[in-house]
Amino acid sequence: MTVDNSAANGGPAIDVRGLVKRFGSKTVVDDVSIRVETGEIYGFLGPNGSGKTTTIRLLCGLLTPDAGEGTCLGLDIRRQSAAIKRQVGYMTQKFSFWEDLSIAENLDFVARMYGLPDRRRRVVEALDRLGLSNRRTQLAGELSGGWKQRLALAACILHEPKLLLLDEPTAGVDPKARREFWDEIHRLAGEGLTVLVSTHYMDEAERCHRIAYIAYGTLMTHGTVDQVIAGSGLHTRLVVGSGLHRIAAALDGQPGVEMVAVFGSRLHVSGTDSSALDRALAPWIGQPELRITATEPTLEDVFIHLMNRSTDNFR
Repeated sequence: MTVDNSAANGGPAIDVRGLVKRFGSKTVVDDVSIRVETGEIYGFLGPNGSGKTTTIRLLCGLLTPDAGEGTCLGLDIRRQSAAIKRQVGYMTQKFSFWEDLSIAENLDFVARMYGLPDRRRRVVEALDRLGLSNRRTQLAGELSGGWKQRLALAACILHEPKLLLLDEPTAGVDPKARREFWDEIHRLAGEGLTVLVSTHYMDEAERCHRIAYIAYGTLMTHGTVDQVIAGSGLHTRLVVGSGLHRIAAALDGQPGVEMVAVFGSRLHVSGTDSSALDRALAPWIGQPELRITATEPTLEDVFIHLMNRSTDNFR
């Protein structure tokens, strides 16, 4: 599938400024500005119910903002939302196809709803692309999570959209199916498709070209994974050895220690004050059964740090 992005006139796929969205008294998106390049995979992370999905919908004109402006695929998100929607493929969190229809019947029905010319050819191409041809007669209700995911993605690209929205698409899917799904997403992006994806998996975030962290309507950070980690101001010490749970309990709540997490035979101790971290770890430095070194914080370290800093103002 080769995507024609002529509508964007060589500009970014999405360029929005100062987006605000309120539901009643709650501001669920607060002054968000984001630019997404054509062919980019842009990931959204953050706590559950913190405005990620609403933000994604605003970015592409599926919701009208209460304030702010911008373009999606070269079209105004306020005045031309109907034209934008025709060029978007949207994969929701919940499987939303007809379980008593076969894979091929589901795709044919979607193609009919879009009014696609030569729909049989498009259905065959989608079946082939997602490895569904041999299962074309299988009922959707009989599929495992990974195969349902493939069917949903096939339906999303039938009309050859320029923008793909994926709302936690791999929740409940096994690691092999997740990897195969992401391989296909990268192939689509390589053909010019722009992808917005929300995810809770750090390994998936690391497969995005850029990421944004949304917490209760506020854009707290964005950039490449390396930029987000470097900009966090976080320092991490790695403790390897025995008795780590005892050490973790002793460190919890100490000045300068923001996070303590045990990973098997390794302990991550993180905070924004490097000297304070070393002072907290001083009682264990030099013990022969332990090795304590400075290490780069992981993306998970950074996002737990951001979660601790964010305030749930939706309640």
